[in-house]
Amino acid sequence: MLGVVAVLFAALDLALFAAGPHTTGWAGPYAGITLLLIGDFSLLLLPRLPRAVTWYFIAVSGAILVSDKLSPGLLSPEHPLTLMTVPIASTIVCGNLVRLLPRREALTLAGILAVLASRPWEPRWDTLPFGLLATVTPVAISLYVQARAQLVQSLRDRAERAERERELLAERARAEERRRLAGEMHDVVTHRLSLMVLHAGALGVSTKDSKVAESAEEIRTAGREALQELRDLVGVLRGEGELPGRRAEADAPDPARLIAESRAAGMQVEYFVDGPADRISPTVGRTAYRVVQEALTNIRKHAPGARVRIELHYGEDGLRLRVHNGAPTARPDPALAGTGSGSGLLGLRQRVDLIGGSLAAGPEDGGGYRVDAILPAYVPTAEGARHDSGGRRR
Repeated sequence: MLGVVAVLFAALDLALFAAGPHTTGWAGPYAGITLLLIGDFSLLLLPRLPRAVTWYFIAVSGAILVSDKLSPGLLSPEHPLTLMTVPIASTIVCGNLVRLLPRREALTLAGILAVLASRPWEPRWDTLPFGLLATVTPVAISLYVQARAQLVQSLRDRAERAERERELLAERARAEERRRLAGEMHDVVTHRLSLMVLHAGALGVSTKDSKVAESAEEIRTAGREALQELRDLVGVLRGEGELPGRRAEADAPDPARLIAESRAAGMQVEYFVDGPADRISPTVGRTAYRVVQEALTNIRKHAPGARVRIELHYGEDGLRLRVHNGAPTARPDPALAGTGSGSGLLGLRQRVDLIGGSLAAGPEDGGGYRVDAILPAYVPTAEGARHDSGGRRR
């Protein structure tokens, strides 16, 4: 940019030199234009050598002032075309001083140029105003631009700080609400489920009817699984998952059990597992189990006779789960398809989101349906900490 400015000022000085009178002193007709052109092209060095360039313009302005007193016409024509008493490019120098030098030094150097340009000891209408306009005005504009930029940056920083504070307050409010919900779930629901499990166990021991004992054991098992899942959710909500008196929990249920049950019911299920299941924490394993369970339930309801393929890919960074079924080969049973609230996948997606995973489900070409889930290897619960090797936890 300064290169273009230097060329423009050099062209302006050459045009004035060609159109107006020349210097007439002993240094010849080219003395003044030579000093001006050197000053014009020294603007290229202004960003790196601001002091040297400024002092050059001060020296040239002083030399012109002395020559006008002692030898008129030596360095500037006796009757110039412009009213400037300093090089025209001094305007650019003064405008950049505030940006390139410390404030006090910049104002001092600009003041020297302003005095040389306006010559206040011999005020004239054609010298004083134009001299101040050429030197003081660029400095004032630069100061204004600099102050405005600082103000805008200050306002931007303040807005960013306010935004961060709002995010922190919102996050704190969410954490408090999660802890409150976790406390209510633990104090109320866990207590009732524990009583249910105890009563079912007592019924199974005291009864002599084998069918009643079997039903009581099923209730007891379902209650224990519900307690385990509830504790998982409470642990995630609390962040650390610590519950008073909590003991080591059982491992996550194996999805292969669901596959066996589905095959026994007549479903055509292909089951593919890649990698060891112990790479993920039990909390994540139970969530994966529920994803497979819900997907198979929906297939039994809405796609009877469809071929099903279930893939579980266990990796160091988590689990990739995919359940895909083809088009149904029979009409759904109206009584079975009409059961349920229709919010199974929604609740499942919320559960997956709660542990930091993602769930996608939707129809495919040909009448099929897919459920894809990506689950992390570890969630920050007390149980997950016992199964974490140390590399996943941050």
